[in-house]
Amino acid sequence: MREEILFRMNSTYREPFEIKSYHFGGTGKTVCVIGNLRGNEIQQMYTAAALVKRLKRIEEQGFFRRNYGVTVVPTANTYSVNIGKRFWAMDNSDINRMFPGYNRGETTQRIAAGLFEKIQGYKYGIHLSSCYISGDYVTHLRIVKTPYQEAGEAQLFGLPFIVFRKPIPFDTTTLNFNWQVWDTKTFSLISRYTDKVNVKDSELEVASILRFLSRMGIIDYSIYGGFESTIFYEEELKTVRAEAPGIFLPKVDVFDEVLDGQELAQITDAQTGEVLSSVKAEEDGILFYRKSEPLVMEHEEIFMIVPKLHR
Repeated sequence: MREEILFRMNSTYREPFEIKSYHFGGTGKTVCVIGNLRGNEIQQMYTAAALVKRLKRIEEQGFFRRNYGVTVVPTANTYSVNIGKRFWAMDNSDINRMFPGYNRGETTQRIAAGLFEKIQGYKYGIHLSSCYISGDYVTHLRIVKTPYQEAGEAQLFGLPFIVFRKPIPFDTTTLNFNWQVWDTKTFSLISRYTDKVNVKDSELEVASILRFLSRMGIIDYSIYGGFESTIFYEEELKTVRAEAPGIFLPKVDVFDEVLDGQELAQITDAQTGEVLSSVKAEEDGILFYRKSEPLVMEHEEIFMIVPKLHR
């Protein structure tokens, strides 16, 4: 394992801001894994650290093949992690909306530019990311659909779902999109959790990355087969919205099979406890997303369902 500082920025009032990487295997720029770019992505940072630990052991056992190399960057936003803030601590900007960056711009633009300069040239990129709508998701791969990307190699991760997202202007400054423009095949690995650590879910994510590395011939490592992935576009998801504001009491969990007419949740009055709304599924499917916060607003998205799919 070789440790390197990819980016360093001095600070007037605290220790310097640094982005560290850990490289395994040969000198080839084969796969790069990026952990958290946002301060509340604790699960993503934990998973990247767990991957560093596993790859260190795999390297010591001599399981890397040829000149293949894997680089892991566990965190690129230590300042925001330290104060528990999702976006950049000083101006509330999002590093993952600043790529490919600008080395003479605002702070987060400079961070994005410094990081992106170092992680260009890899054949594959994996970003441990979170969605803009907070809540619990089925762990899955998300791909911004461009002419540079296909689903074939994504299935090698063995995760339940691969979700394609058609790019909009909002996406053109993300790491995923820009990595693809610079000829890196890119996958965003979305965890069920973001701001809290779940060890079992992290183990699932680490296993999916090791499965990809094994099936691509990068490491000589036996690992269980995982899932045969179901592929769909993001707009195919069936959204369920709250019909009333109040306390949100879900009765189902993500990855559960739900049936037409099944009660998914109740919404109760915050002061009287009376049931204001019984939320029911409008068709069969598998629950893909569930709101995790206990308070809900009227018309807010509370569930997303992969329709007409059964377990």
